[in-house]
Amino acid sequence: MRAFLRQRQTEFEERPLEHGVQFRCKDGEIFNVYKTGRLSIQGTKTGLSDDVSGLVASGRKRSTADASEGEAQPVTSPVDRRVFIVYGHDTAVRDQLELILRRMGMDPIILENLPAAGDTIIEKLEQYLGQHGNVGFACVLLTPDDEGYPAGQAELKKYRARQNVILELGMVLSRLGRAHVAILYKASVEEPSDIAGLIYRPFQERVDEIKTKLYQDLLNAGYKPRAEGL
Repeated sequence: MRAFLRQRQTEFEERPLEHGVQFRCKDGEIFNVYKTGRLSIQGTKTGLSDDVSGLVASGRKRSTADASEGEAQPVTSPVDRRVFIVYGHDTAVRDQLELILRRMGMDPIILENLPAAGDTIIEKLEQYLGQHGNVGFACVLLTPDDEGYPAGQAELKKYRARQNVILELGMVLSRLGRAHVAILYKASVEEPSDIAGLIYRPFQERVDEIKTKLYQDLLNAGYKPRAEGL
């Protein structure tokens, strides 16, 4: 529960219970977790309490109303393992990152590979990062796909990431927060304007070069990556 709430960037306080721990959230949600593995949901009914009740089952699907009344139920689903991958034209680097994440036990989400259903990439991103989205981390790959320079100064030409990647980077930063977005970039790429607190992970050719740092970034974001995946 602690890791799940950190994924959702929810402010909470922990209080000891007899045989368990109580999590009191900033918007009034209360989650009581017991050593037996049972969970009761109390307090204010919100989208977050709906999402937590989605992790809870007792042999049959219970309604949100039952959950809000505090009925104890066993937790059967793990904290979400999904991680966004935002990338440009370098599919080889994307595939490297996807493999690393899977070895760590994560579930990479590549929006381009999801069923279209008439949605654009931006619309899919909004759907997964909406109020009921459980994705708590994103890896943004900046690779030398474009070239650019100040008007009239071609001698200052530099490699840059695709414009759509920069747009999507801004979206995940605004929805997830700086501590939940890792910017992985090839050393030859011009970095976006420096913003304090962003996670920059430079590599030369292969994402494997920074997998240990990425592992720590996932831990800090509340995930539980498998160390054996390194």
